[in-house]
Amino acid sequence: MDARIDGRPRVAVLAFDGISPFHLSVPCVVFGDRHPGAPVFDFRVCAGEPGRLRSTAGFEVLTRHGLSSLKWADTVIVPSWRAPHERAPEPLLRALAAAHRRGARLVGLCLGAYVLAQAGLLDARRATTHWSCADDFARRFPRVRVEADVLYVDEGDVVTSAGTAAGLDCCLHLLRTAHGADAANRVARRLVVAPQREGGQAQFVEHPVPATPADRRLARLLDEVRGCIDEAHDLDSLAARAGLSRRTFTRRFRQLVGDSPMQWLVGERVARARMLLETTDEPVERVAERCGFASAAVLRARFREQVRVSPATWRRSFAHRRPPGPPARRAPVG
Repeated sequence: MDARIDGRPRVAVLAFDGISPFHLSVPCVVFGDRHPGAPVFDFRVCAGEPGRLRSTAGFEVLTRHGLSSLKWADTVIVPSWRAPHERAPEPLLRALAAAHRRGARLVGLCLGAYVLAQAGLLDARRATTHWSCADDFARRFPRVRVEADVLYVDEGDVVTSAGTAAGLDCCLHLLRTAHGADAANRVARRLVVAPQREGGQAQFVEHPVPATPADRRLARLLDEVRGCIDEAHDLDSLAARAGLSRRTFTRRFRQLVGDSPMQWLVGERVARARMLLETTDEPVERVAERCGFASAAVLRARFREQVRVSPATWRRSFAHRRPPGPPARRAPVG
């Protein structure tokens, strides 16, 4: 087995005949490219098929690495698959299962979830895939708990995502959980994308782009609320700021965002709390205050609901990944 280069994490991405260039490029640009201030990965594109691989765009892909790279990698990414009804070759399925048994993290982006399910890696787990295939996926793999309307699902050693651009959200999430918010934010800025979309966010919403003056007011309101997330916000105050009735505001908000106003607000507050826990030493009580939670107990409850660990556990997992810098400013006493 190859020696590790400077202790770098090892990432292998599977290419195959008939691959979509976009799906292949997503993990390549996050983990294969060099981004100033972000970790450098020992990165390989590998294939289970010999020779040149045709892409859906008409050009060909040639890689030097075969399935043996799955024995080498810390993270193995299946960026999609040819078709939902096509079973992956048995040597690939066996190699994926073996990689998982030895401790590699397996990631299925879009239809790549089908391949992980075929390998038996999603049984009794939560998973997602492209929304248009979710019903088919659930029929084919009844032992998998399908979450059809989310961007990605992180089960720790196995991660799945929805289609196309959600793969980018998922890869940034992988980078963030392994190396911290600062690293993910740096890469996201280079790629000119949002640094974080929560995995539970809806895959598809009725109006993803504001189409009316009222929708544009709502979009501005989201940015304003993010800027004062620590203030008290309720449904009536938000509707009043948008210049809409409570009922109309709730309906328009769900159409635009894919979530209820208060669910969205809790998600934004938890996301802010995650960032503060990762990057500061402020006590949980102060983090709760800065995120608009009524108390540390409320923060802990909401945090566990969305992240499935306590704030203290989350902070400990990121303590060694913080970039060097001056100590965080603590809240004054008294």
